[in-house]
Amino acid sequence: MKRHYYSDTIPSFVRTSKEAIIGELVINNEYASERTQSEAWASQIDILQNLLSEYDGSIFFEYAIPRMGKRIDVLLIINNAVLILEFKVGEKEYLASAVDQVWDYALDLKNFHESSHHAFIAPVLIATQARGSFISIQTTVHNDNLLLPIKTNSNDLKMVIDQVLKFAEGEAINIDKWKAGRYSPTPTIIEAAMTLYRGHSVKDITRNEAANLGTTSSSVAEIILESKKNNKKSICFVTGVPGAGKTLVGLDIATQHMDKDKGLSSVYLSGNGPLVAILREALTRDKVKREKAAGKKVKKGEVMTSVKSFIQNVHHYRDEYLKDEKAPFDHVAIFDEAQRAWNFEQTVNFMSRKKGRPNFHMSEPEFLISCLDRHSDWAVIVCLVGGGQEINTGEAGISEWIEALNRSFPLWHIYISDKLTDNEYAAGEALKLVKEHQQVEVQHSLHLSVSLRSFRAENLSNWVKQTLDLNIDESRAQYALLKDKYPIVLTRDLAKAKQWLKKQARGSERYGLVVSSQAQRLKPHAIDVKSPMDPIHWFLDDKDDVRSSYYLEDVATEFHVQGLELDWTCVTWDGDFRYSPTGWEHFSFVGNKWQHIRKVERQQYLKNAYRVLLTRARQGMVIVVPEGDDEDQTRNPEYYDTTFDYLKLIGIKII
Repeated sequence: MKRHYYSDTIPSFVRTSKEAIIGELVINNEYASERTQSEAWASQIDILQNLLSEYDGSIFFEYAIPRMGKRIDVLLIINNAVLILEFKVGEKEYLASAVDQVWDYALDLKNFHESSHHAFIAPVLIATQARGSFISIQTTVHNDNLLLPIKTNSNDLKMVIDQVLKFAEGEAINIDKWKAGRYSPTPTIIEAAMTLYRGHSVKDITRNEAANLGTTSSSVAEIILESKKNNKKSICFVTGVPGAGKTLVGLDIATQHMDKDKGLSSVYLSGNGPLVAILREALTRDKVKREKAAGKKVKKGEVMTSVKSFIQNVHHYRDEYLKDEKAPFDHVAIFDEAQRAWNFEQTVNFMSRKKGRPNFHMSEPEFLISCLDRHSDWAVIVCLVGGGQEINTGEAGISEWIEALNRSFPLWHIYISDKLTDNEYAAGEALKLVKEHQQVEVQHSLHLSVSLRSFRAENLSNWVKQTLDLNIDESRAQYALLKDKYPIVLTRDLAKAKQWLKKQARGSERYGLVVSSQAQRLKPHAIDVKSPMDPIHWFLDDKDDVRSSYYLEDVATEFHVQGLELDWTCVTWDGDFRYSPTGWEHFSFVGNKWQHIRKVERQQYLKNAYRVLLTRARQGMVIVVPEGDDEDQTRNPEYYDTTFDYLKLIGIKII
């Protein structure tokens, strides 16, 4: 894939006519070039040809950043420096959004472009008509040769280049090797959803050498096509560690099977309300923005309607087919977080109380399978299963799906991963029964073993597992592997934690506060889990919106963040989940005091809640364990000290 519209050596670029360069840019532009774009290119070429005559190196115009769906205006490679130039032609001010934009480009190359990992990268914002420049050549606290953004006008750009080259040391970049370097991005689920919805595949946007997302997606696609060809009904269970990309696989399958003319309509379903709402809003905003940029008139409501048919809340889907007994329109249904479907008791109780159906006698999995079973020809259900992710009352784990198949759907073909036997997937005794089913096939490719959420630390989920399972020696060993690439720090001071977050984050990297839904005694720290927050604003809005995660005011619980991620998190640990030498102690705050949680099921939900919280960050996290207060019986220091001491014992760095 050619990642740029124009490239050349700098000496050749300086000698080439402006008209020839613009002509090549226009030819290679995948979209029709507007006059304003050509004028901007002309201004950039004039500026650069006038000041680059004494340099040797390479120049690229409109260099693609696939993960972001954007392009760098100009990229210069001189000696050991990569200069990313973002031009704002005619602009007199350095807008904060523009600073983040050029910084995001630099971060993408640093993190995901193999040949740029060790290069000096300088993000430069050029407001051509600005009166002054802000030229400060500094690295960040990360010490990774990525400079702080430089703000300059067109007159001082040569001075910027000279100072960057003076600062950058090391062997000159080999241009051929640099261009051949692998681009291995790890997008957020929101970035990935937007890219997939634009028509790309999961193979285009993920690190295929680190995970088998493409293989898993292809395996499921083969099951779908084979089921359609042979008029059979199939269900496959895709398992994976937290952050391994199960949702990506589900969205990829859904987007690759949207050809209604060929009878391949599919729907992505999730019981995770915040995830559904955020994905719908993100896809809608992106589509509206792209359509308007292309000069088309579009209404947000119409776009949202289209998106809603593709991504649905599983409970709304269920309710629709309670009323309508015909077969669903879609032949392929992808159920994300299938382990969270309701068990028999929860479903029957809900149907009786809320839907006026006292004679309803099916679990949610059994009813959902029955809906697809209405098709007279073929159907495929894809269950995406997370390990240790059940966090709410009545969530059945995967056992109820298998029991429903054994009990009521003996003719369905079952495809399972070889990891479904792990106890974290809550399959229980049902796996013994699945062997009695008529059609069962085990496929290794249906398991995702590598966490992609953190491109800095693939073993994060294992560290969290060992920590929560109180395997101290193994937790220490895993932390030692993590700490240099993926900072995890510990403090008792929330204000200090917030400052740490802000210093770590660069560009538009998102950070926020996450807490357990049972953390009700953090109110003295201005953390109220009962205060309503809007996940759409929290996850999607910019730094200047008080409702966004950036403001560090509204907090998200495990119910808001499951299935999603941030770059940096602050996990604030309350007295609901306390370490003791004999094992974790579990509490809920009722009335004016903490009460022991006795039910094993609810204890597991609480442990899983902390598993979710500790696996949300892509790049690093700070854990806050408050000191408590001797004068407040609900915040006795003893409720917190043992947990802090345990985390310190593991070796987590204290700030």
